[in-house]
Amino acid sequence: MKIRAAVLHEMGRERPYTQSNPLIIETVDLAAPQRGEVLVKIKAAGLCHSDLSVIDGNRPRQTPMVLGHEAAGEVVELGPDVSDIVVGNHVVFSFLPICNHCTPSMTGRPALCENGLTANNKGELLGGGRRLQNGQQQPIHHHMGVSGFAEYTVVSRKSVVKIDPTLPFDIAALFGCAVMTGIGAVVNTAKVSLGQTVLITGMGGIGFAALLGALAAGASQVIVADINPDKLTKALELGAHAVVDSAQENAVEQVKDLTGGGVDIGFEFAGAVPALEFTYNATGRGGKTVTAGLPHPSKLMQLAPVKLVAEERTLQGSYIGSCVPVRDIPAYIALYQSGRLPVDKLMTHKLRLDEINEGFERLANGDAIRQIVTF
Repeated sequence: MKIRAAVLHEMGRERPYTQSNPLIIETVDLAAPQRGEVLVKIKAAGLCHSDLSVIDGNRPRQTPMVLGHEAAGEVVELGPDVSDIVVGNHVVFSFLPICNHCTPSMTGRPALCENGLTANNKGELLGGGRRLQNGQQQPIHHHMGVSGFAEYTVVSRKSVVKIDPTLPFDIAALFGCAVMTGIGAVVNTAKVSLGQTVLITGMGGIGFAALLGALAAGASQVIVADINPDKLTKALELGAHAVVDSAQENAVEQVKDLTGGGVDIGFEFAGAVPALEFTYNATGRGGKTVTAGLPHPSKLMQLAPVKLVAEERTLQGSYIGSCVPVRDIPAYIALYQSGRLPVDKLMTHKLRLDEINEGFERLANGDAIRQIVTF
């Protein structure tokens, strides 16, 4: 079938993106779903820094590629051997398809699924190969098994989670990355407990979701750090107990003064090494620093092992919030529907597909939290 999609042909185009137009809206060919796959009509897709990191080259991927990994839609066709979902079901995408066969998947670490990671790194679907082609019948790569910046997409059945059909699609899309990654890092990776103190550095959609998650988990003090004053103001509006401009020379000391020596758990979502170093240094003795940021693979962090040992510190990564998507996405949606997780407050802009480059310029400039393309 013919569909309209946002295609990235080359990374690293200069800003502003409103002039360089890194994403080109094209008509491409989408093949029918194969065994174990489904065709989904995209209803809403979020603009995430992980997409931006592909556009600017900080997270290299194969091109051409249809971007977009945070999305929601409606199932419109089933491939062979798909029997546990039906046409008409509403779904949220998981940007890591979990095979349920590799060792991590079978031992309680689905976020480390080896086959899903291999497929994503190749720009293919979990079952192998690609379903997208341009007009010259040349293959186009998939982004994270989703490619949500398109009217329709074909994905592995293991890339979608069935959701409550009463949830609006623009809200549902947020659960595919921002909510799953941010809240998952809090409750699954760090296991924040009642009364613990928390620092969150880097206030994009994931950082703000983590803020809501830390408050819901019962953290006694949640401190937010960023270099953008508007985001610090927004954090206070959403319930942060204190904010810190992390660009200030005494920012670490400010956090230690607020907490009597440093936070119990520090989270870094900025995807920048200085932000991770700041967060680590602001974490107290015996504390845990969790990062879900993704700087360029060439970037390295300086770390004194003696401090790690003598202070019994933990430095830990978190991917997809250490989530089991089929378990956690419906649970987080239920918390939202009960009023305990107001993730709708993260949405700042709604766009048409044709406005996507404008949206990414806004995101790169720090002028948005979550922007949603609706179809």
